[in-house]
Amino acid sequence: MRYEPGTSECRVLINSKEQIEAMLLSLIRLENTENIREQLRAVHTQLETLHDQIRESRSAARA
Repeated sequence: MRYEPGTSECRVLINSKEQIEAMLLSLIRLENTENIREQLRAVHTQLETLHDQIRESRSAARA
């Protein structure tokens, strides 16, 4: 899903998540990569959480 970043920090997070998603798609074709894919999914989740925090703090600052 593409969307416009609100800040430069959001752009970095969006780009990072997209790169992880691309790696996951590539690695699924290889055997014995489940552990690596699990770690990448965990990092993706951490980035998403950080992104949510930035968006929430930005929304709160506007209010």
